Amino acid sequence: MSKTAAIAWIGVPSAPDGSQPRTYIPGVCNIGPAEIARRRRAGWTGAAVTVAAWAALAAFDAPPVVRLLLFFPAMMSATGFLQAAMHFCAYFGFSALFNFGPEAGRSKTDTVAEAEFRAKDRRKALQIVAYAAAIGAVVAGAAYLL
Repeated sequence: MSKTAAIAWIGVPSAPDGSQPRTYIPGVCNIGPAEIARRRRAGWTGAAVTVAAWAALAAFDAPPVVRLLLFFPAMMSATGFLQAAMHFCAYFGFSALFNFGPEAGRSKTDTVAEAEFRAKDRRKALQIVAYAAAIGAVVAGAAYLL
């Protein structure tokens, strides 16, 4: 699958030159480069916590049911990476917000006014949460079985 096809598949618009959108697109893109970098850092943090926790649980021979707790850091990691890849913040989608400014953070956001746009954003946010939960469940299931 080409990069453009992969980007289209996850719902991120891209120009023919592969550049990122720089404006709010309802249900598609609600964060700019600063927020995307923040989500990517959250993804890496979650991944590190997941790996460290899995190693600790394995070292202490934790019961399989306890290893299911890896769902939470794995879901956190997946949420961060999915939001970065999709250029869409789930929290902002649920809260009718967007941010394309040079700084990340809720205090730097703008509000989505139109009901139709808010509905599209909520659907995208639910999609991200569902994908992240599925990834967290797969990781927790693997930890349970291994």
